[in-house]
Amino acid sequence: MAAVDWFGAAESAPAPQRVAAAPRRRAKPVAHGRRLTGWIVWISLFAAILAGVVALNVAVLRANVAVNRLDRKEAQLQEQNAALASQVSAASASLRIEAAARRLGLVPAPAADTAYLDLGRP
Repeated sequence: MAAVDWFGAAESAPAPQRVAAAPRRRAKPVAHGRRLTGWIVWISLFAAILAGVVALNVAVLRANVAVNRLDRKEAQLQEQNAALASQVSAASASLRIEAAARRLGLVPAPAADTAYLDLGRP
């Protein structure tokens, strides 16, 4: 058996020759300040848009509250109108009946001649 010299000079195979590689182009270094400034601009823009959306939502909420308040007021006024119309109708009906009775020659009975009947409860 022959001894193998692992760390000695290699006589059997010539060393492969290196091919000269094309010089690598280095990327242009980007200043960290410019990159940081870009992020700050984007974050500021996003924050401004978000603040605008929140302000818009608050304005819409206030408008809805005002509309609800006006709706309640409208319903209350319609109820009052209905009550007043009923009173006017009732008052005008008795006046109309009295005027029609006077045209026919009828007169109201004196209060002393008025009597009430008690029919009792069934």
